[in-house]
Amino acid sequence: MKNIIFSIITLVTVAAVTISCNQSSNKNSDQQANDSTTIAAIPELQSPTHNDTVATVTSTDTSSQEAEKSDVKQAQKFTIAPIIKDYLTLKNALVSDNDQAAANAGKQLFTTLNNVNMKSIPANKHKEYMEIAENAKENAEHIGDNAGKIDHQREHLASLSKDVSDLIVLFGTTQKLYQDHCPMYNDGKGAVWISEAKAIKNPYYGGKMLTCGSVKKEF
Repeated sequence: MKNIIFSIITLVTVAAVTISCNQSSNKNSDQQANDSTTIAAIPELQSPTHNDTVATVTSTDTSSQEAEKSDVKQAQKFTIAPIIKDYLTLKNALVSDNDQAAANAGKQLFTTLNNVNMKSIPANKHKEYMEIAENAKENAEHIGDNAGKIDHQREHLASLSKDVSDLIVLFGTTQKLYQDHCPMYNDGKGAVWISEAKAIKNPYYGGKMLTCGSVKKEF
């Protein structure tokens, strides 16, 4: 009788263990399935392909080329016409013995020189332009700051006129211009100026000796 009871207990225990193992196995299988589903749902991190790299490099090269083309176009369009315009206004003010108008024109010329886009200057002329422009700005500033001192303004006009002549030689001009010369100015050392007309109108002496001088060069 004891053996029968023991056998029954043993069978029940084995059955319970078997069921428990099966449930555990099923849980593991379910967990693995869920893990697989989760992993499958996560998108793969993709590294840049060769084509992506080539496209990036090509885009950079294209942008660089476009920038270079833009600089070249700007250089081709560069003109000193605005500088010439302001200079002529200043020169004509001194021809008329008008120191205040000369001062105003000097300030305007200084502003125009300061606003020149340096990227628009051709590379092979950049250094030379900078040297001329710095001197021209200094002369324009002195003329602008010295209303009431026309003799001092005329001293700086002599230097400024040489700067403008150098700019015309360097960049050319689409406007017909003349380089005139006054032999008496600066204690007989002489000085040049730029004019838009062939007729002599001397800015160094104004009304005192308006026609003193001669045309030395045409641009």
